[in-house]
Amino acid sequence: MLIVTGANGGFGRAAATRLLEQLPRGELILTTRTPERLADLAQKGAQVRFADFDDPSSLRTAFADGTKMLLISTARVGTRVAQHVNAIDAAATAGVRHIAYTSVLGAAQANNPAIVKLDHRATEQHLERSGVHWTFLRDSQYSEAVAGAMVPGALAAGRRPDNSGSGRVAFVSREDCVACATEVLLQRGHENRAYDITGPELMTVEQALTMAGEIAGKPIVLDHVDDEAMFAYFDSLGIPRHASDVVPEGPIPWSSDDMVTFGRSIREGYFDVLTDHVERIAGRKPRPLREIMMSHRHLWPS
Repeated sequence: MLIVTGANGGFGRAAATRLLEQLPRGELILTTRTPERLADLAQKGAQVRFADFDDPSSLRTAFADGTKMLLISTARVGTRVAQHVNAIDAAATAGVRHIAYTSVLGAAQANNPAIVKLDHRATEQHLERSGVHWTFLRDSQYSEAVAGAMVPGALAAGRRPDNSGSGRVAFVSREDCVACATEVLLQRGHENRAYDITGPELMTVEQALTMAGEIAGKPIVLDHVDDEAMFAYFDSLGIPRHASDVVPEGPIPWSSDDMVTFGRSIREGYFDVLTDHVERIAGRKPRPLREIMMSHRHLWPS
């Protein structure tokens, strides 16, 4: 049986829905802290089980009878490694033989300044030592993060500060990342491999926002700023500086440390990666950023 953790999140629910279309009834285990929110998927044949990564005792029952698992990284940047370790250890004890993990592009590059890579690489290293087969799905930046989070505010203001400079990103749709994650579980031959999951084209953040402005009919000015100015911008929005300042279950699950170092990572070229892994794993070409923007256009300010 296959297991999907964090199945009530956006990525997890999408993965679960896709797997339910391909697995016999009862062969998919979905774990979550809120089982009642997955009642609709239980009706479609999934086994929904309570699991709390902060409570290792809950994981032994949650992972029982599973053979492969999609471990979706939790949202607590800076404090989630212990959660992931609990999940990996419990899965190994329960007999899970293969764990696919949602990581980030550049996770294994020692000089990558993005602090988000620290959590991901520590989790990868624990998986490598766990004795189970692993697959690292190192996702590029989500297209939805641009189209759904970055663009609306930039359109409303007419401009946006950014510290990524002329660094390029092959923005990738979450749908393509989900497709790769589920196919890794359904197919054979992905054991002990790392994949860079990217979209079909490299572009700068400025080029992405220019595209959005053209689609919306309202130009967006990108202000190139340094890291300190970027911190000041996030301070003005009330975003906590450090992961340790983030309120658990609060309205803002990330820190400006995370986002500013992410921009620096782009600027220094750690996201300048283009692969054909989506096509090789999922059997289809990845969706371009423009297509994702068009699907979000109705949510943008007019």
